[in-house]
Formats: sequence, structure tokens, C-alpha cells
Amino acid sequence: MQRTVAVVGGGISGLTACYHLARSPNAPKIILLEGSGRLGGWLHSTRTEDGAVFEHGPRGIRPAGTVGKNTLLMISELGLDADVLPVPGDHPASKNRYLYVSGALHRLPSGIGGVLRTVPPFTRPLLWSGLHELAAPRGTQPDETIHSFVSRRFGKELADIAIDSLCRGVFAGDCRALSMRSCFPALFEAEQRRRSVILGMALGGGKGPALDSALSRRARDERWSQWSLRGGMETLPEALQDFLRRRGVEMHCHARLQHLERTAAECWQITLEDGSVRADHVISAIPARALAVLLPGWAEPLAQELRSIEAVSVGVVNLQYNGATLPITGFGHLVPSFEDSSLLGIVYDSVAFPEQNGSRGPSVRLTVMLGGAWFEQGFGDPDTVPQAVLLSRAKEAVRAHLGIVAEPSCTIVKVLKACIPQYMLGHWQRRGKAGRALGALSHLWHQAAPRMLSPLQYHRISGLEGTSGDLVQPPAQSGTNPLTPSVPLAETMSRYLEQEGLPLSLIGASYQGVSVNDCIYSAKLAVTRLLD
Repeated sequence: MQRTVAVVGGGISGLTACYHLARSPNAPKIILLEGSGRLGGWLHSTRTEDGAVFEHGPRGIRPAGTVGKNTLLMISELGLDADVLPVPGDHPASKNRYLYVSGALHRLPSGIGGVLRTVPPFTRPLLWSGLHELAAPRGTQPDETIHSFVSRRFGKELADIAIDSLCRGVFAGDCRALSMRSCFPALFEAEQRRRSVILGMALGGGKGPALDSALSRRARDERWSQWSLRGGMETLPEALQDFLRRRGVEMHCHARLQHLERTAAECWQITLEDGSVRADHVISAIPARALAVLLPGWAEPLAQELRSIEAVSVGVVNLQYNGATLPITGFGHLVPSFEDSSLLGIVYDSVAFPEQNGSRGPSVRLTVMLGGAWFEQGFGDPDTVPQAVLLSRAKEAVRAHLGIVAEPSCTIVKVLKACIPQYMLGHWQRRGKAGRALGALSHLWHQAAPRMLSPLQYHRISGLEGTSGDLVQPPAQSGTNPLTPSVPLAETMSRYLEQEGLPLSLIGASYQGVSVNDCIYSAKLAVTRLLD
């Protein structure tokens, strides 16, 4: 009998999982369940009548590395090559990136000249930071914050200004709380392998799987820094939906899940608001905390780990100014937290992708990013903040930073609630705790009548009997090196789930990287493990 796989969550992770399931030679029956009224998740584009495109989530994707090549391969498989808008290496949006410090815009140093001389806002040439890094000893801690790591290796000024801003742009988070080991594992492991991050990255860490395509070769030859799609990033989930529809995949929006439970036949009973679905395997592509709410009582050890993965909200304000010009040209600028904590940065969309400006003549399109880890501090509750407050704050920033005083011809305000998971200090340790939790759950899964575990029962089953009973700090494994290269949380969880026969896969930004590339790649790996 054909087995049924239910994919919970219709963002880019869930759609990608369905895509690879449907392409397999012996494809199972696939049911996609999405609680909202649309598929695509944070990949959300608005297209106006005159052809302008406004992105409310990710607006460009990097082509580099295994995960970047994997995404370009899928783009080619979907027949979207002609829709790709590349930003080549010699483009101003590739070469020019800015920081807003002390009330002024400063271009980040690039090239030999920028490294050898002092470039504001820095007080000495960046060459000295590089020399300091090459001489710094290897770290001894199993994890540390990004700010601590960079301060130790490159100096406090670089951490305070550049890295603070970078983490706000990538994670909308605080580098003084985020985990280096989890957020930038390649850099953390480079130090462990070679003692120096610079040497470790220069010497490389081995080749990834071959994921070559004509598109990735073009990206390499033209040195793309990023790319988008002509009709906006939502073109990608739309193409995936079309593919899945042709393959007979059941796709349901407004399918709000209420509960997951085990049946006597050892499959999942998925309770919805207006019915139920049975599945032999569930792939969860929803945020970790959302999954924790759905799990049965006997899965509390796993739910506890999932609830500990936090996420922050971001205000996204799209602005278009007809007939305006920018005082500078580049990708955009970031704002360090000491300058203005509630303003993350401004992206100059019309510079990178002028093809999306529309047909009404020259214009400037901008996206102002607000809040993140500082949202509540700056604006209050994301559920109740008036859009007018965010719009006013965005227009004020554009006037002060870029000198554009005219009223925008088009404005769109969105609040992306809990959109970016935060890999806090110690995030990597959850793989051990999660593994023990999953081992205990598999014991219950195969019982005739699963039940909720008491703390003592949990410890007996998971092999922790005799410890303090604190599930948050399990004892270290004897004989293990805490500085061995970290295995991503999702991969560790998936291995335990597979080994223990618990029919559940975890994918999405909560576990193994927050970028679009990371989400697409982790979904592909999860399906590969399931079908092997």
C-alpha cells in the first residue's frame, strides 16, 4: 500500500520537501497542510499594475557554496533560468555597502587600499585586525557569543561596529546573545581546525556534494553577489506550486492544525479545525514553537526543547519615490545597535534590481527594516503596533539618512511576526538533549498506549537516571570533545528520529540556518533520508 506523507507548513521549506518527494521514483501520497490563506511563507512579493515589485521578505539570494548551488539547480529544474536577475561582481550593489555611524554614511572598506588605510568609521586600518587574528590563540570554550568570538580574534572595534550591524542585517538579532557556533559554524570550525579563521577559510574544509548547473557556472564566472527573480521572490513558491499541482500533490490552505497524536496502527492522526488527516510520516516545516503546541503530552521532552528556540519580529516598510535620486549607490546600509537600536537598516532595492522599478519613469525603491530583537523595546507588541507608527519611523529614517524629503508615491507596511529564529548561546547543546528526548519518545511511540512521562520515567528511558533531574543541563558525555565540529540541531534530531523509528522529520529555519538557501537544502536532505 502506498504510504502517506503529510508536510505541515507551506513555506519554502515545506514546498521544497513536497517537490523532492514528488520527484522520487516511488513517490508517496503527499498532503501539504498550510494554516494561512497562501503558500510561500516569508517569500512574499507585491506586484503593482505598473510592473513595480516590492518584497516583504527575502529580496535576494546568494549563489555561493553548496546551499547556493543547490538552490540554483532547483531554479533550473523548474525552468526559471530566464527569470533570474543577477547582481554581478562589478555592480555597485555588489561593491558598495554602507554603515550609518555617528550621523553619517560610511562605505565599508573593499580592496587592498581599503584594508591598508584607515577608513571611517574605523579608527585604524583593518589590516591590524587581520594580523591580530592570525596571531590569536585557538579558543577553548565549546561556544561563545558572536561578539565575544570576533572581539577575541579581530578586536573589539570590529565587533562593536561591523559585526553588530551584520548580525542585525542577517538575523535581526543581537550579536552579544547569538551563538557563534550555531550562526557561523564554518568560521567556528575554521578556528578549531587551523587555529585561525583566516587560515581555516583560505585552506578550505573539503568539497561538498557536486551540484553543478549551467546557472551556477554562470554565477561563478560573472561573480554574482546575489540574484532575484523578475516577478519577485514569490515566483519561486508559485513555480513549486505549479509543479506540485501537476504531480497530483494535495495542497490545503486554511488547514489549521490543532493536535498531533499516535494511532493504534502506529501512524499520525492530524487533527484540524474542520476534520482530520492520517499519515504514516509527518514532515514539520513550521516554527519549532508552533510544533511544540501540537505535540501530544507524551512528547513533552521534545516539546520542551522546541519551545526554547526563540524568534524575533521585523517591521518591513516598502517605499517608492518617483523622480528621486539617491545620494550614493550600493546595496544599502546597516545601522549598529548603539546608533539606533530599533532601525536595522535600509535596502536600496532600485539599485540592485532596477528591472523591478515599474514603468512610471525613474524612481527610488527602498525597504526599511525595523525592530528585530529590539522590536518590543522600540515599538511595543508586534500584534498591536499601528502601521502608521512604523511608516512614520521609516520615512523619518529615509529623510535623515538619505536626504529624501518628498512624500513616497507608494508605501506598504508589514509586520513579520516571529519570522527569524534566534540561535542563542548554547543552541548547539540542544542536539544532545533532543537526542535523549527522542530516544524516550520512540520507546513510547511503539507502546500500545502512549502516555506522558514523569521526570523520573523520562530519565530512566533516556539513560539519565541518577542525574539531578534537570532536563535543561544533561551531563556531558564522558570521553567526548566539546570542541568537535558541531552537527546542526535538525540533522541530529533527524538522525535520532530515523534510528528510533519515530516517523517525524524537522525542517525549516528553526534548526539549521535561517536563509532561503539553508531552508531549501535542509528540506532536500530530510527527504533524501526519508526515502533512502
